[in-house]
Amino acid sequence: MNKSLLLSAFKATAPVFFGYIPMGIAFGVLFNELGFHWIYATLMALVIYAGAAQFMAVGLLANHAGFTEVAITTLLLNSRHLFYGISLINKFKTRGLRKFYLIFGLTDETYSLLTGTRPTDDKDQTNFYLLITVLNHSYWVIGSTLGAIVGANISFNTSGLDFTLPALFTVLAIEQYKSVRESWPFVMAFAVAFVSIWLFSRENMLLMSILLSIIVLLLLQRTKKSPEVIHRGSL
Repeated sequence: MNKSLLLSAFKATAPVFFGYIPMGIAFGVLFNELGFHWIYATLMALVIYAGAAQFMAVGLLANHAGFTEVAITTLLLNSRHLFYGISLINKFKTRGLRKFYLIFGLTDETYSLLTGTRPTDDKDQTNFYLLITVLNHSYWVIGSTLGAIVGANISFNTSGLDFTLPALFTVLAIEQYKSVRESWPFVMAFAVAFVSIWLFSRENMLLMSILLSIIVLLLLQRTKKSPEVIHRGSL
């Protein structure tokens, strides 16, 4: 593996590192309070690898939710990843286990990096995406494991740790803007989020925002194509 490519991937994932480690620690501490051995927090981070879903699982397990309830709730919460995957079909130019892992490791933060950064050499694109995915996954596993081990041995106040996720998304949004240099996607995202909160509940805000964003983008795409059709028809 190219060392310079690894260094580039590490630099690209630095904001995720500073977000995933404290968030993982917070999850590990909360998970430990359920009375499970710390190794289960590590296994969840390795196999499930979904921050929001894992935090939700803590609450469900604390309330003795059944397997079916946990499975359905997790599916609905992570359904947004379906839209992420569709937009990356042409970017994942590999097969076998590598492609499976790229799909498995597609989190919100990883998606932001895969769409906002690229290697200096396009020939290394797949390896670059794979490194970003592996590094982000490792940050989450390390954070979750540390949190579970620390939580089992030390008692401390964890209030405020949950703010690291919004802070991480803010940093990634800034990095996205530096990459695309266009303001309209962010203005549209803000408007869609505001409308979603206004029209729907906070619990459904994320899914409805995604659906509204898709509708707006499709309408914009159709508007761009219409003049071309008219121009061709006049020839």
